[in-house]
Amino acid sequence: MDQGQKTAIEGIYEVCIGVPEPISAIQYWEQFGYRIGQLGELSASVAQQLYGVNSSLRSIRLYHQNSDHGLIRLMVWQNPTNQGLGTELMKLKGNRWATTLTADTLTILNHAEEAKAAGWDIRYTNPYWEIIYNKDRKSRPFIDSAIGVREMLLLQPLTRQVLFQRFGYTLPHYGQINDNATFKTSQFTHLGLIVQDDSKETLKFYEDVLGLLRVRDDVETSYESSLAGREIFDLNPGEKFIVTAFDDPRSSVSDFMAARSGRLYIVRFPDSMSLESRFEAAQPGSLGMSLYTYRVRGIKTYCDRIRESSAQNLTNILSNEFGEMSFSFVAPDGYFWNLVEG
Repeated sequence: MDQGQKTAIEGIYEVCIGVPEPISAIQYWEQFGYRIGQLGELSASVAQQLYGVNSSLRSIRLYHQNSDHGLIRLMVWQNPTNQGLGTELMKLKGNRWATTLTADTLTILNHAEEAKAAGWDIRYTNPYWEIIYNKDRKSRPFIDSAIGVREMLLLQPLTRQVLFQRFGYTLPHYGQINDNATFKTSQFTHLGLIVQDDSKETLKFYEDVLGLLRVRDDVETSYESSLAGREIFDLNPGEKFIVTAFDDPRSSVSDFMAARSGRLYIVRFPDSMSLESRFEAAQPGSLGMSLYTYRVRGIKTYCDRIRESSAQNLTNILSNEFGEMSFSFVAPDGYFWNLVEG
């Protein structure tokens, strides 16, 4: 896609979170800088057609400053289909999680430790030091700048979050922190999912059909190479995964300073590993993080293009709970998606 033209698809628009009631969820996400935006509802019959869930639905879209991506849609199902992924560990097919930039990982860790002490159902890691860019760079501790991130995992019954704090560098288009928020956090900067596909055939859908830009490919993380990866993904000695990232087409393959948030991270484990499959717990109707959406221009063209692909369960284009034209499908890797006309 010509980056000089107006793009048809941008960064991931929303993380959709099934919640049993909205008030406590709104209070929680306000601490991360989100605020109430749009409200909407659907009858059970339309929700069945659009999301495959026979339940009436009330939704609340949460905005973050003036961001056009990385938003939240709280979905309150009258009859949720299941309890979702909860605090299950990350190494499973069907997993979803959302990552956020923060200026203060220690405050988040303080709250996590307080919650654990109070008996909450919560899992978390300490903020591990990771070098993301220029891994071979040699620096002198206490003399040269330390350039990297601290990242931590935070799992709760209705949220699956990774939070990271930058040190020694900035990326102007990759996460805008709300300094007035309790946790000094940005909108969601990237979203993750897990697959097993040594052939990489299912990855082509995101590039060839959705038109996303493949910016990182075959980036390996192993038990031996990454303490953060080891604990976040529960790796055993000798185990590894490979990351491929897809961006808003306005991003850049060659210039990391031009990177834009809204990135999709696909974590690919080898086919030879035995991974549990939990797709049914991370799709509409489930509680917790259960759906990602993209906002597109030319939704009928996208619908036609996806119909000709190997995607499954394509719905008709319908008006969603916010009055937007929208349709859903299951990508070749098994993940449920929804596109919204922008």
